[in-house]
Amino acid sequence: GQGVDEPLSTTGFRQADAAGLFLSNVKFTHVFSSDLLRAKQTAATILGKNKFCKDLEIKYDARLRERKYGVAEGRPLTDLKAMAKAAGEQCPSFTPSGGETLDEVRERAKDFFEFLCRLAVELDKKEQGMHGAASRSSGTSAEQLVFPWTNHCSEAEFSSDDSGASKALDAHILVVSHGAYMRNWIAYFVSDLDCTLPTNLTKSQLSSVSPNTGVSHFIVKLENGNLLKPEITCVCLNQDSHL
Repeated sequence: GQGVDEPLSTTGFRQADAAGLFLSNVKFTHVFSSDLLRAKQTAATILGKNKFCKDLEIKYDARLRERKYGVAEGRPLTDLKAMAKAAGEQCPSFTPSGGETLDEVRERAKDFFEFLCRLAVELDKKEQGMHGAASRSSGTSAEQLVFPWTNHCSEAEFSSDDSGASKALDAHILVVSHGAYMRNWIAYFVSDLDCTLPTNLTKSQLSSVSPNTGVSHFIVKLENGNLLKPEITCVCLNQDSHL
């Protein structure tokens, strides 16, 4: 939860190192992290392994904090399950006293995602103003090489060669957050924004909490800068082959 702001364990730092090596060739343009210590340490460790953006500023945002669990914070998961059972409910929909509902967590995720979309569009406008549209020369194939999981998706998902397709925004954003929060964010993508999922993804995988330092990759397209209708494709979900 939010109330117990513990640092990473020795295992946590090892996992963050592994994630950093896995993502070391991805040239991020922005990095955002929860302002809780374990997430801040994870983000810093990942950037420390990066070949292109070690010195990129990490922006901390309270909207990325873990779900608030109220009276259950700092206690074992078995206690939370016992509380839910006593209330005639089940996890994760159960909300302990003083905790956040799933809807409240989703609102935080929605607010932050809309902020990211505005950021990407503003960045695009600024770059066009400085250099003109002709400056965009980064090829799709070159961009693909930086992602270590390109075998999980088809080239068509990255392609912008079709005459009707919009040009790619030059924003590769790393977001470091928490398991329950990210599960709610992904549920928002799927239920509210019709995110396209990998064909081999099962329902149990979709609803499960990511392992520590699990990596999920989403491509977001904003046709003509339209913030109201983002087109989202999930390339991989809770990838943990680096662990």
